[in-house]
Amino acid sequence: MSNPLPSNLKSEAKKAAKILREFTEISNRTGPDRLIPAHVIAKAEGLAIISVVKAGFMITARGGSGIVIARLADRRWSAPSAIGIAGLGGGFEIGVEVSDLVIILNQRRAIEAFTKGGNLTLGGNCTVAVGPMGRNVEADVALRSTAAVFTYCRSRGLFAGISLEGSYLIERKDTNRKFYSRDIRASGILNGDVEPPAECYDLYHILDVYTEAYVSDWTSRNVQVKSSLPPSRPPPPAQQRAAAGLPPPPNTGSRNRLYPSVSIYKSETSGGAPSVGGASGQQVVTAIHPFTGQQPGDLSFSPGDRIAVITKTESQYDWWEGQLDDGRVGIFPANFVTY
Repeated sequence: MSNPLPSNLKSEAKKAAKILREFTEISNRTGPDRLIPAHVIAKAEGLAIISVVKAGFMITARGGSGIVIARLADRRWSAPSAIGIAGLGGGFEIGVEVSDLVIILNQRRAIEAFTKGGNLTLGGNCTVAVGPMGRNVEADVALRSTAAVFTYCRSRGLFAGISLEGSYLIERKDTNRKFYSRDIRASGILNGDVEPPAECYDLYHILDVYTEAYVSDWTSRNVQVKSSLPPSRPPPPAQQRAAAGLPPPPNTGSRNRLYPSVSIYKSETSGGAPSVGGASGQQVVTAIHPFTGQQPGDLSFSPGDRIAVITKTESQYDWWEGQLDDGRVGIFPANFVTY
């Protein structure tokens, strides 16, 4: 088990990489049925990785430290913010227990709750569930869960396990200030105001390898590809209009504020392929290639993500506008998806 005592952010990042590796790599202690499924991490909006000590008699106290990271708009991982965890519990319990925890933040609102207030109440302003285990197809059912948070725990001690209900994840402002050499809140760190530091290379490497494993596995099971490379992207919308000899679009107050030219020459989803999905008959497509946005307003996604189409053209070698299940809206290359 890792040291639960608070430390500097460089040490916390190193500890987080060690903990995450134990939950994602097969070892003599961890078989494939005891791993966090790759799709859970690939689709996570954020991760909190912490070590916790729990001690008490009748009334128990929990405390520990770690880091939290979040997905940025382009689906890269943010720089880490130092956090602590604290909480009280009851019941007929006695003993001391040290645990390593990986907390999967499944929904953006869990990140927003933490960044707005500097703390997150587990079981309070977000629902908590024990995360699925193992590299099996059935684990995909977990994606339908409404839980904002999945928890994974490895413990050593006299307690049977650890319950995080009522625990608080707390921003460690002083630790962040010392590491980044300036006053910066968790909201700024997790929204990309600072670049991911080199001290977190091991952590990012583990996450990238695990996500790539999910992408490769999903593609091999669901897509018959002629090439291992994704298709070329269509020209940006402005270039398409220029190539077609069309004048710049007028300012018509389109709802697409980031790309005001997109919706003007797109057709609505009432035509074209059959609709699937919501009660309104909105067309839904499935990503078959990973797409990482390069401009504000691009909609980044991973293979298997389902996208509700808002506006589209008659061509799939074009940019369409859509919305993911997590609420993100943007434009995407239509030849990266299928019906």
